[in-house]
Amino acid sequence: MRSAILKTALSALILVLLGSVPAQAASKPDTFPLPNGFQPEGIEIGPGPHAYFGSRATGDIYRADLRTGKGSVISKGPGTPSLGLKTDGRRLFVAGGNAGNARVVDLRTGQVLKSYQFATGTSFVNDVVLVGGAAYFTDSSNAVLYKLRLGRGGALPDGFDTIPLTGAIAYGTGINANGIAPSPDRRSLLIVQSNTGKLFEVNPSSGVTTEVNLGGDSLVNGDGLLLSGRTLYAVLNRDNTIAVVGLSRDGSSGKIVKRLTHPEFDIPTTVAAHGHRLYLPNARFSTTPTPDTPYDVVAVKR
Repeated sequence: MRSAILKTALSALILVLLGSVPAQAASKPDTFPLPNGFQPEGIEIGPGPHAYFGSRATGDIYRADLRTGKGSVISKGPGTPSLGLKTDGRRLFVAGGNAGNARVVDLRTGQVLKSYQFATGTSFVNDVVLVGGAAYFTDSSNAVLYKLRLGRGGALPDGFDTIPLTGAIAYGTGINANGIAPSPDRRSLLIVQSNTGKLFEVNPSSGVTTEVNLGGDSLVNGDGLLLSGRTLYAVLNRDNTIAVVGLSRDGSSGKIVKRLTHPEFDIPTTVAAHGHRLYLPNARFSTTPTPDTPYDVVAVKR
């Protein structure tokens, strides 16, 4: 018996030394590069161990394998930004930033299935969430949400709804509504206002907002949001920090219970999860972008 165990262990060691360990058994990289000059903003993960990133510079969509860190552009951009991203498993919903638009990309082919022009004046379509048979997009310049009502089987609509944000939120100078996520009970939406550090619940039908009671905590510089159960991960971009917020069941109150950071953070913007890890792209807002500027992705334990 002992001989058989030793033989198995020796075989495993030989496989490691020869680089023949199956991909799923190999250690995933803690950091990996994106293309130089890419200027990443959004991230989404899945299906499987594949992460998607949007470029602020060109709108390209880049797919990386989390097991190796290697990847390639799967969809060429329109020359305008790709910011917040969400997938339904077969399509990627992409927020278009100052282009005032959104588009839906086929994950298999990279083809743009449909585009929506939400606004023609000043706008900044920043993030997107899929919940309740619809896609909701924030606009950091205009106090509205844009809604795509998905049809049977997720059919894409021809048009969209504009939902004014009313109630507690008040838009001011700078980046307003930014990251968006469902509430724990999925009856409302959560949005973070970057310039004030406030978190709001939004009625997805009426657009009426109420401030979430954070017990005096602030989410200033809040960017991407990720909900897991009743835990909300809020990226505070220029603070190089993830605020971990414990929420009430209905999302009406919460408190920062932990802060996560990493020495390799360089103004990360958004966050997505795979297994026990959180992945964040470094946007490097304080670095003047050039075609040769390096960018990367950092993983931290939850």
